[in-house]
Amino acid sequence: MRAASHLQTLPPALPGLALSAAVAWAAMRLGDVAWLQEHGFSALTAAIVLGIVLGNTLYPRIAAPCGDGVRFSKQTLLRAGIILYGFRLTLQDISHVGLAGVVIDAAMLLSTFGLAWLAGVKLLKLERDAALLIGAGSSICGAAAVMATEPVLRARSEQVTVAISTVVIFGSLAIFLYPLLYTLQAEPAWGARLPDFGIYIGSTVHEVAQVLAAARSIDQHTADTAVITKMVRVMMLAPFLLMLSMKAGPSCSGQRGKLSIPWFAFAFIGVVLLNSLLPLPAAVAQLVLQVDTLLLAMAMAALGLTTHLSAIRNAGVKPMILGAILFAWLVIGGALVNGALGRLLA
Repeated sequence: MRAASHLQTLPPALPGLALSAAVAWAAMRLGDVAWLQEHGFSALTAAIVLGIVLGNTLYPRIAAPCGDGVRFSKQTLLRAGIILYGFRLTLQDISHVGLAGVVIDAAMLLSTFGLAWLAGVKLLKLERDAALLIGAGSSICGAAAVMATEPVLRARSEQVTVAISTVVIFGSLAIFLYPLLYTLQAEPAWGARLPDFGIYIGSTVHEVAQVLAAARSIDQHTADTAVITKMVRVMMLAPFLLMLSMKAGPSCSGQRGKLSIPWFAFAFIGVVLLNSLLPLPAAVAQLVLQVDTLLLAMAMAALGLTTHLSAIRNAGVKPMILGAILFAWLVIGGALVNGALGRLLA
């Protein structure tokens, strides 16, 4: 109680911002650990895990004075982080994977997200927002896509956390599975080699870090192609959010037909265009990306701080079943899509 009373004397948002930043800093240090990098665990994953641990132990004692800053981190800093994420991408990335890579990315995004809605809402009877968040994370770029989709749907914190959990679990499995599949595809039972295994990895694995970890286990060429394919898939986040805001919108706003426009998506597109036409000097670009990682890690930390494990337990096994269904489609259906479209568009 004494700590909380001292925090109340500070500017309203400062205590929560400082707490989110401290958790983010610790997560970024963990993200630099070689063993974690090799297993595809990024600073963002570490931030939400640390946030959940604190959120269910120490944070409730200081939640009142820290609430404003934590909410600011979870909302405003998240949008800023998504906008700066555009500096990781350029339009030139598209040319590196060709038409086949772009079409395969789009096909996997649409089919995976559509399956999430069909299997999650219609079959498993999950809440719409929970199913759509899991679909966004599986079909585009993992935790970043889940966090970017949350403001459009205005989903609850526990729904966001459950969706990110599916990304962590099944994306981690992909790191070990895909190198094995690369070896098995040479066997007669596989039928034929995929046209480009790097495009297969980049178009079907959840997180950028997981893509890199899985592809690097094969060879450098596969890793380069996989990461570029994944970056093209990430570029589809902005049009995805715009379409989602028109088709879905907030489920809890009580105002049918009202369009929730994700303005930060337009800013994201603008940054990608700017980075394509006027790339930043290397040193400046590196600094911007570090700031972006910090902002996104702070948003993840804030999400973890406001997530109660009891709410996750109450969600039951259905979200994980949906995650497993989508993972099976990404692996098996992704191989079929890559094989068919890769040969057709080669």
